[in-house]
Amino acid sequence: MKKTNIIYWISTGLFAAVMLFSAVPDVLNTADAVSFMSKLGYPSYFTPFIGLMKVLGVAALLVPGFPRVKEWAYAGLAFDLLGAVYSVLAVGTPPLMVLPMALFIAPGVVSYIFWRKKTGAVHAQ
Repeated sequence: MKKTNIIYWISTGLFAAVMLFSAVPDVLNTADAVSFMSKLGYPSYFTPFIGLMKVLGVAALLVPGFPRVKEWAYAGLAFDLLGAVYSVLAVGTPPLMVLPMALFIAPGVVSYIFWRKKTGAVHAQ
């Protein structure tokens, strides 16, 4: 159980940090964040909204309890990352340039798996 907790908290901390650091420029609606989103074809009002949703998702991951909210937070943050990878590829970015961004999904997957182990939840087989 101790090993599970350690892996869970390290992966969750990494995932939360990545998501929070990507959310701050969005919430603050910085020129770089708005420029990046507009290159992907998103309207400027979407930038602070997605940033706020990432912050709320990170909070849901870090606050104990609320398993259903945590489950939705994992899903939402995964959709955000997968959508970002897809959007960047859709505008013609070479796949190798997107690989580092896609790797940010890994700590989230590890965190989710070990959260499920930690809480004793099992998937239906």
